[in-house]
Amino acid sequence: MKFLADMGISQRVVVWLRDQGHDATHLREESLHRLPDPEILEKARDESRVLLTVDLDFPQLLAVTRAALPSMVLFRLADQRPNSLIRRLDQFLPVRQSSRPGLCSA
Repeated sequence: MKFLADMGISQRVVVWLRDQGHDATHLREESLHRLPDPEILEKARDESRVLLTVDLDFPQLLAVTRAALPSMVLFRLADQRPNSLIRRLDQFLPVRQSSRPGLCSA
């Protein structure tokens, strides 16, 4: 899978995703840490990447624009440290990869 991590996601999560064989990038790696939210969504959509975020503005932007893409993982965990996010992804990704396209079981 292809992922784009926004600024609320640790770069350690991106490194872990790469170690798992995924194509993952972080906004900071591309010097896009000040990119406005609508442009982040556009980048994820244009590159067919799943956006990783903790920011509630992104789902709101998708709802307002009625856009179906990009896909997104919104982390709403009490513990948002990198190891906690990695554990959640480790639980979610095997299920997601084995399900039919378009369906999400997390």
